[in-house]
Amino acid sequence: MARRVEGKVCLVTGAASGIGRAAVLVLAREGGRIVATDLQDDQGRALQGELRAAGGEAEYYHHDVTGEEDWQSVAAKVRARFGRLDVLVNNAGIGLSSPVVDMSFADWKRQVAVNLDGVFLGVKYLLPLMREGGGGSIINVSSIAGIKASPNVSGYCATKGGVRLFTKSVALECAAAKDGVRVNSLHPGITETAIWDTLIGTAGEGSNSGPPRGATLDKMTARAVPLGFKAVPEDIANGILWLASDESRYVTGTELVIDGGRSIG
Repeated sequence: MARRVEGKVCLVTGAASGIGRAAVLVLAREGGRIVATDLQDDQGRALQGELRAAGGEAEYYHHDVTGEEDWQSVAAKVRARFGRLDVLVNNAGIGLSSPVVDMSFADWKRQVAVNLDGVFLGVKYLLPLMREGGGGSIINVSSIAGIKASPNVSGYCATKGGVRLFTKSVALECAAAKDGVRVNSLHPGITETAIWDTLIGTAGEGSNSGPPRGATLDKMTARAVPLGFKAVPEDIANGILWLASDESRYVTGTELVIDGGRSIG
């Protein structure tokens, strides 16, 4: 299929690495006009440069998704630069692991602020722009942890479960408004990304702070995932692309699970 999001303005949060970076690259390849946001400015600007060097249209903005003023600023920049927004990917997130009795209130609130407040603020401040343009697709990146519970990640599960039901509620609001905006959640399973370093105490390549992430995730998937192997960010990005494209025009208020079968049963 050729250029599946041709000309669509696509905003991706947490875009400097992992699933966010993969989503940006896939959307750009398929003709998207990119707005990438993150706190990792060096990586974000390098991504912008990479896309522009390849002939794409791309902007990078420094963006703390927990800050209301940051969201207002990003919305104003998108409006001024593009005049519309067609795709919003609320991807930024963190994962903190701890037994519930040991979890600090500060860590609980931090996870809620990034994973749940950030999604709320994105929808609140970008949905009006999407409506002005006649519709679009909002993709809220949740997790398998928003569907299936695991021990020692109660805070993470709470935020990702919240994203799932928040998504469904907003989807019904948009459907009732007949505004042309579809809203869906995406639920990755075990994926080779840095978030696992805080969830299970692993370390990325070249670091000595913990057991290697790749090998540890391989052991986890062999034991827990029916397909027997972990995802890479591009596997999740391909799902984002489908939800962003008009191929999914009749899909709203649902969850796309990309987990190798882990959530079955």
